[in-house]
Amino acid sequence: MAKMTSQDYMQKEDKYGAHNYHPLPVVLERGEGVHVWDVEGKQYYDFLSAYSAVNQGHCHPKIVGAMHEQAQKLTLTSRAFYNNILGEYEEYVTKYFGFDKVLPMNTGAEADETAIKLARKWGYMKKGIAEDQAKIICCNENFHGRTITIVSMSTDPDAYNGFGPFTPGFVKIPYNDLETLENELKDSNVAAFLVEPIQGEAGVYVPEEGYLKKASELCKKYNVLFIADEVQTGIARTGKMLACDHEGVKPDILILGKAISGGVFPVSAVLANDDIMLCIKPGEHGSTFGGNPIACKVAMAALDVIKDENLEENAERLGKIFRDEFNSIQSDMIELVRGKGLLNAVVIKNKEGKTAWDVCVAMAENGVLAKPTHGNIIRFAPPLVITEEQLRDAMNKIKEVFKKFE
Repeated sequence: MAKMTSQDYMQKEDKYGAHNYHPLPVVLERGEGVHVWDVEGKQYYDFLSAYSAVNQGHCHPKIVGAMHEQAQKLTLTSRAFYNNILGEYEEYVTKYFGFDKVLPMNTGAEADETAIKLARKWGYMKKGIAEDQAKIICCNENFHGRTITIVSMSTDPDAYNGFGPFTPGFVKIPYNDLETLENELKDSNVAAFLVEPIQGEAGVYVPEEGYLKKASELCKKYNVLFIADEVQTGIARTGKMLACDHEGVKPDILILGKAISGGVFPVSAVLANDDIMLCIKPGEHGSTFGGNPIACKVAMAALDVIKDENLEENAERLGKIFRDEFNSIQSDMIELVRGKGLLNAVVIKNKEGKTAWDVCVAMAENGVLAKPTHGNIIRFAPPLVITEEQLRDAMNKIKEVFKKFE
């Protein structure tokens, strides 16, 4: 039987899979550290990291080892019974991030849904909001997931067109706008403000310094929960363990996912203190797979790696080098470089019909993988285990691509 080519694999996906993604034409077969290889054996630098899920690098041996070891003992009990791993993980992760309680789920979207339910329940039980009147403030250009409730918060037509009717109870305001936020917080029916500390899908939009701290203070002033969606920005990606840490902000509810498992297993978590978390009683929320033994062991190993390998410091240091290197490129296609740590974006100006997509295809041909977002923005987020030597090598490859477009 003839060996399948990249084209064969792509055609198979096109024939049998839903057409809800538009991937770069690269078929990956293997990954290790900062590198991935396609089915033809070509090596690439991964500068997307599965949207920051693979912060610890591909197939990190400690994380994969934890998964393998636990998978041979016990994989799933559901929450109908106790298991001997969940409590250990709950103690570990709550102490790691400084909260009383954790509610474990699987995906980032599930974690966001959990935080929304938790905030509404708190609003009714603790703030005294009339039943079914709770509001949650969110930001334009947000990305919190793909469920019906979450796309009800979206301002991206691709996310919500054709999927109504939508879930009520959301107030959309401009991101990075404290005046509008305070005006909406005055409504006594507002239970929470849900925000990404940096808007990733919107093109790594970094708010003004002090925005998060002031927003958090305003929430306290009006007795509203400050919810930080750190699914993409958390776990050392921005140069701190959490992006909120850059401003010393402690969210009332913290949402984590993606890199909490190092990209090895679907794991997400919602963290809060007792006053909030204990508003949800038995039978009111849950997940068959949430908090399963493999997920718990994987997450503990993944979080160990972040601290053991000083990945916060690496992201902070190399992020500055990345932005300096990109800003040194003489190209009229580069309009703006922005980011924090190793979460960065480059805004591309179309040139002679060439777009951000064309740049990404050319980079892939030259051994660097990244992906456009919002049409003209390329997000760059390599695994945090990348070395300075590897970063500079990848940057040389990227520079070669921009020279070709001159």
